[in-house]
Amino acid sequence: MCGIVGYVGKSQAAPILLDGLSKLEYRGYDSAGMAVYDGSKIEYEKAKGRLKLLSEKTHDGATMQGTIGIGHTRWATHGEPSETNAHPHLNEEETIAVVHNGIIENYAKLKEKLIKRGYTFKSETDTEVVAHLLDYYYKQGNDPLTSVTKVMHRVEGAYALGIIFADFPDEIYSVRKDSPLIVGLGKDGNLIASDVPAVLKYTREVYFIENEEIAKLTENSIEFYDVDGQPIEKQSKTIDWDVDAAEKGGYDHFMIKEIHEEPKTVRDTLNPRIKNDKVDIEELGMTDEEIKAISRIRIVACGSAYHTGVTAKYVFEEMARIPVEVDIASEFRYRNPILQDNELVIAVSQSGETADTKEAVRMARAMGNMTLAIVNVVGSSIAREAEKVMYTWAGPEISVATTKAYSAQLIAFYLLAMKFAEVRGLLGEDEMKSLIQDLKKLPEQIEMLLGNKERIQKFANRFVAAKDVFFIGRGIDYAISLEGSLKLKEISYIHSEAYAAGELKHGTISLIEDNTLVAAVATQDNVYAKTVSNIVECKTRGAFILAVTTIGNEDIEKVADYVMYIPQTNRYFTNSLAIIPLQLFGYYVSVGKGFDVDHPRNLAKSVTVE
Repeated sequence: MCGIVGYVGKSQAAPILLDGLSKLEYRGYDSAGMAVYDGSKIEYEKAKGRLKLLSEKTHDGATMQGTIGIGHTRWATHGEPSETNAHPHLNEEETIAVVHNGIIENYAKLKEKLIKRGYTFKSETDTEVVAHLLDYYYKQGNDPLTSVTKVMHRVEGAYALGIIFADFPDEIYSVRKDSPLIVGLGKDGNLIASDVPAVLKYTREVYFIENEEIAKLTENSIEFYDVDGQPIEKQSKTIDWDVDAAEKGGYDHFMIKEIHEEPKTVRDTLNPRIKNDKVDIEELGMTDEEIKAISRIRIVACGSAYHTGVTAKYVFEEMARIPVEVDIASEFRYRNPILQDNELVIAVSQSGETADTKEAVRMARAMGNMTLAIVNVVGSSIAREAEKVMYTWAGPEISVATTKAYSAQLIAFYLLAMKFAEVRGLLGEDEMKSLIQDLKKLPEQIEMLLGNKERIQKFANRFVAAKDVFFIGRGIDYAISLEGSLKLKEISYIHSEAYAAGELKHGTISLIEDNTLVAAVATQDNVYAKTVSNIVECKTRGAFILAVTTIGNEDIEKVADYVMYIPQTNRYFTNSLAIIPLQLFGYYVSVGKGFDVDHPRNLAKSVTVE
C-alpha cells in the first residue's frame, strides 16, 4: 500500500525518482526515502511525512548525484512512521539498499536467526530483514541474482522489492510476489514502479512482472528470471493512457477533476459495448449456453467496489432473475464458502491488485468456478488471474477516494445484467432499446448535475462541523447510501453510517437527535412512500433532512429541509446519477475542513496487503 520507483540510465536518478513517487502519492503513505549510488557509495535520504519534505531535504534531488537509484513512499505496517522506519533499508556496511511493498509474514523468525548470526537491526520493520538476508547470502560468495533467489525461497508473504548493490552499480533488481510491480522500457534508461502513472512521463512500453519473477535492469537491457534464476522471456505492453489524465489539469484536487471526468468515463465504458441497439460483450468470450447455465452469481469486492456489487444484486435479481450474493472479499476468503457448480464469481477492483479480492479469485478458481473480473487497470493481477475480464475504461484514477472508477463499475454491471437478461429471454427488443437509450443519456445528465456544484458547495459548508451523519435508503437507494456515507467519512473524517431505511426502528433511530444530519435517498418508486415515512420518523426527532430524489418528487419538500434532485432515468440506473451530488457533498465538506482531499489519513488507493 505504498510506492516503489527505480531508475537506471543516463540521467540523474534522484529527480526522476521524486517525480515518479509524486505520481504514486495516491497510494497512501506516511514517509518517503531514496537511495542513489553516487559513484563511490550508496547515498540515501529519508523524511517522515509528505514527499515534499524529502524533496526539500534533497533540493528536488539535486544534492543526490548518480544515475541509478530506488525510491519509496511508505505506509506503516511494522513500526511507527519515522525516518528510521522509512525505506530504503540497508545492510550494516550500507552496500545493499532495499525498498519493499507488502508484508514479510515470517520476518520475526528470520530476524531472530539473523541476530544469532551477529546482525543488528536499526528499525522495527520487516523490510530490514530482507536487507540483512541479502547481505548474508551475498557474503557467502553468491552473485546478486543468486542472493535474490535465495532470499525469495526463505521469505513468506507478499512483497515487491527494488534492490541495488554498491558492488554492481549499473544494475537494479526487482522482485514481485502478490504485490504489483512493473518495468518500464525507456529511451534513456529503464525503470521499475508500483504502477503505470510513475513511468508514463518516460515510456509507454512496460512489462508486468508476474508472481515470483525477477527483473534485472541496466541502462540498456532488461532481463527476466524465475525464482530459481532461470531466464524467461516476456512481452512488453503499450500503455495508451493519456499522460495528462495523471495530472490535475488546473483543478484544485484530483478528486474534483475525476468527478468531472465521470461523463467521459461512462461514455468510454458504455459506447464500445453498444452495437445496433444491443449489448455486445464478446470480449468475455461467454457463450449463450454458458450464460443460461449460470445458477447464481457471487460478487466479491472491497470498499466502494463492494457497494457497486450491492447495486448489481438488485439489478441482476430483478432484471435477469439470477440469485446474487455479495461478499466482502476478506470475509469470503476465510469463511469456507459454499459455491454451486454453475456459480459465476465476479471480482470487482479498480486497481486490479486488491489483495483480498485477488485471493478470492484464486479460491473460486481452485473450487472450479468460472471467474469474471471487472477492473480498470489493464494487465493487473486480478485481470490476469480471472478467466474473463471486463475493463472499465476510466483511465488513471489518482485520488484515493474513488469516483469515476465507481461510476464505470456500475456501467459494467448494468451491461452484464442486460445481456444476461436478454440471453435468458427476460428482456425483449423494445425494452432493451429503451434501457440503452437511458444509458446513453447518463453522461449528459451527469454533466447537468455537475452544473449545480456551487449550490452543493454552499450546502456542504453548513455541515463542516458535523459530528454524525446518517444515510438511509431502500433497495438500490440503500446501495447509494452506502457509497455516499463512505465518501463522506473517508475524506472528511466525520462519523457517518448508512442504513437500510426499514432498519431505523431496530435501534438506529435512538441516535437521532436535534440537528443530526440524515441524508435520505429516495429514487425508487416502489419504496418511495416507505422512505418518506422513515424521513418523517427522523424529522420528528429533530433531524435535519437532506433528500436525494428524482425530478417530479417535489412533494418530498414537505418533509425534507434540503433536496437534491436528479434527472429522470430508469430505476435500475439511478445510482449513476444520485451518487454525483453525494460525491460532491463529501468533497466540499472535506475542502471546507481544510483536509488533504486526495490523500486522506490512514488510507491507500491500492490495498495490496491484508
